[in-house]
Amino acid sequence: MNSSTPGIEAELHARRAASFGAKAAAYAAHRPDYPEKALAWGLAGASSSPKQVLDLGAGTGKLTGGLLALGLAVTAVEPDAQMLEELTKAYPAATPLIGTAEKIPLPDESVDAVVVGQAFHWFDLDRAYPEIARVLEPGGVLAALWNHDDESVGWPAEFNKLIKSSASRRWLSDYESLPEHEAFEPFVKAAFSHKQSRTAESLVETIATHSHLLVAPEAERVAKLRAAREFLDRNPETASGEFDLPLTTTVFRTRRR
Repeated sequence: MNSSTPGIEAELHARRAASFGAKAAAYAAHRPDYPEKALAWGLAGASSSPKQVLDLGAGTGKLTGGLLALGLAVTAVEPDAQMLEELTKAYPAATPLIGTAEKIPLPDESVDAVVVGQAFHWFDLDRAYPEIARVLEPGGVLAALWNHDDESVGWPAEFNKLIKSSASRRWLSDYESLPEHEAFEPFVKAAFSHKQSRTAESLVETIATHSHLLVAPEAERVAKLRAAREFLDRNPETASGEFDLPLTTTVFRTRRR
């Protein structure tokens, strides 16, 4: 590894983190939601039943909708205005705010839960942990969730190997715990089965919103999407009409000390 690699990795990470806005409508249309049981388990880590919840890095509201359905008051903080616009259209009951995990536009101890869907790996944790602790009441819960294809069932493993790009990286959700911080108890982890109804066309639309493809060179991006569609068209389980894409939702939760 040469000395320039950390800078190159940081630049790629930043580009991927900022890549979603241009595809905000497609993200809203094609990314999966989260199962209620995963949300309930994440919130159950709080000392008392949460009522005021911060959806941090809220994107287009894939977590926001589930939180509202549980009867919670939701503040959605998202750095990208285009993503937040999609969230506001879909979930007008939420309070939308432009902001980041490193600078949260909320008062001290103003929420009793912070949830993060598919975004924790974008945070600068050295700065984000103190900010999350600042806005979270003592005993409040922090829960980070990720949706992944369930590769134990056969074809998704082959499919995902096919679509990996030169920008693909391993994310925090692959590990047994998240980095610890003195303000929080150690994380605990759980996994939940989930699914999303897809067609070959809509699954290709879904993976086209993945950050590693959004920042890949155009020729590579086009080739990967073409290869994905060809695979789905020849795979008996995905070739005709709708099918269920098997997913696993991984949840890490901790409590503010």
